[in-house]
Formats: sequence, C-alpha cells, structure tokens
Amino acid sequence: MTEQFKQQNVTEKSPMRLVYPQKGQVELQPVKLGGLTMNEVAVKALFSGISRGTEALVYNGLVPESQWNVMACPHMGGHFPFPVSYGYQMVGEIAACGTKVEGFLPGDRVFVLHPHQNMFHVFAQNCTRLPEKVPPRRAVLAANMETALNAIWDAQPHDGQKIAIFGAGVVGLLTGYALKKITGISPKILDISPQKRAVTNQLGFEFQEISGLGTDQRFDLMFNTSGAPSALQTAIDHAAFEAKIVEMSWYGDRDVRLNLGGNFHSGRLTISASQVGHVAPSKRKSHSYARRMREALDLLDEPLLDKLIEPEIEFTELPNHLPDIFEPGSDLLCQLIRY
Repeated sequence: MTEQFKQQNVTEKSPMRLVYPQKGQVELQPVKLGGLTMNEVAVKALFSGISRGTEALVYNGLVPESQWNVMACPHMGGHFPFPVSYGYQMVGEIAACGTKVEGFLPGDRVFVLHPHQNMFHVFAQNCTRLPEKVPPRRAVLAANMETALNAIWDAQPHDGQKIAIFGAGVVGLLTGYALKKITGISPKILDISPQKRAVTNQLGFEFQEISGLGTDQRFDLMFNTSGAPSALQTAIDHAAFEAKIVEMSWYGDRDVRLNLGGNFHSGRLTISASQVGHVAPSKRKSHSYARRMREALDLLDEPLLDKLIEPEIEFTELPNHLPDIFEPGSDLLCQLIRY
C-alpha cells in the first residue's frame, strides 16, 4: 500500500465523516451538526457501502471538470476535485425527528443517499424506510439496484431476446438479478476474471469469460457495466442485427476509442447511455425518484444477494483499507462499512 492516509484525533462517539483531502489521500474529520430543524431527522449510521468504481474515480481525482456538477451526489461535503466527502449508499436508524416531520419515528431504519458519516441530519423527505424483509446490511445495495432498475427501463427488454451483461461486478449482477425478477429472462454474465464464475453461478446465471466468446456468438441486447472500453468494443463485435447496447459504465476523464467499422452501420446497432440521474423515459411520467428508490429496495428481498457484500470493515478503520479497496484489478464486490 503506497498511498498516504491519516486519521484525525476523534473518538467513535464524535460526529465524523470520511474525506478525500487531495488525490490519493483519505482521512476521518470531525463535523459539526448544529441544531435539528423542524423538517429534519437525525440519523445514526448503521452500515454504508463503497461503490468502488465511482468512488475510486473520486479518490484518484479523475472526475473531469465538465462533470463536477453532474457528479455531485446528494449531501456531498466539500467540492470537486478536493477536498470532498463522497458516497451514496447509507443505511441508518432515525435517532430524533424535527417538530414538523411526519411519517417517520425514532427507531425507523432508512436508506439515504449520503456520504460515509457516522451521524448526520437530513430532511425527512430524503429518507426511504426499509422494507421489513430487507435487512440493513443488504439495503446498502439500494443505490446500485436503482441504477440496475433504471437501465432495464431504458433497455425495454422483451421475450425472445438473447441478452448479455458485460461485467460481473455489483451493478452487473444486480442488473441480471433484476432483469430475471422483472421479466423472467435470464441473461448470460460475461467477465474477464474467472474468479467471478462462482458468485455468478450462485446467483443462478450462466457465466462466460469474455476471452472465450466465439465469433459466431451474437446478442440482441447487451449491458456494459464493466467500466472497460474494451468490453464495449466486444459488445459491438458480438451484436446481432439491430442489437442494442446499453452503456452503464462511467469513464471519468479517460478517452474511449471504438472501432465503428465492421457491422456497426450495416447491422444498424444502437449504443444507448443509461444514467441514474434521471428516471428512464419509459417510466418518467409514472415514477418519481422516491418511487423508483422504493421499488429498488423492494427488489432486495432476496437473501442470495448477500453474496454481493464483502465482510464488514469498521468505519474508524476505513482509512487503513480504502487504498487497497481502490487498487486496480481488485475483485471486491460491495465493501460493507459498519458504524
């Protein structure tokens, strides 16, 4: 581990948050909460999850200036590029409610799009109560499930399609799970790492290494969740006539070069971006952000999805572990943080 980190002199009972003060550095900093306003709730964190792909880009300073406003997450502390407090997979328990808060009570467990912080205040409207059958540790997957759900709405899959998902990470596997749950269609999961075969098979999907794709293998609908431009190119090369490729990866400031010769034009292929910042057009009239999040949480009512969660790390120990978690080539899925 070559990256530097430091941890300020704070106690576990102090309100504190995880901060990236500059490129490749991470620390815990104390934070002042102030008084609770009448429309806010005080939340004590239980678990949060690391969205490894996006948070690694933030940690490494790879968010391009043109995307600073787009990439700002709810309740983000600081500003891009640094110092910044970033994250959006938080599960907590309401400790107190403002005088005008309705619909929540102390003790309610909620999901919040919030950076890694052990205690915080947010407007009650930004909280989503956990379904009874979804345990708090699994609920950290809600933001990634919301991304998967939105992508399926963007893709509008239908019976008879041969479907593949490139990338057996958390988002890819949740996309496969949600697709099968909603439509009954079971996609093939593709990845460069043979180590992903076990978890893919445990979730009930067929796994194939990308390097083993035959030239005659074609797909009608593909999702690229890998974060790798090479996977997007492979999807193009294995597209059936009038196939659709849903690009779910975000590349930061990296250049992406594609070969659009071959059958791209003659095959009438479509590459479509899916991004969770807006509800998919097919559902935009019927679904608010809040309804989409509730549906994403409902989809987590499956114990098998616990296989996507890595053994927990204590929040106070997180600065010691993050550089290794963000190491390129890591096969970690959702790193769980316990508070």
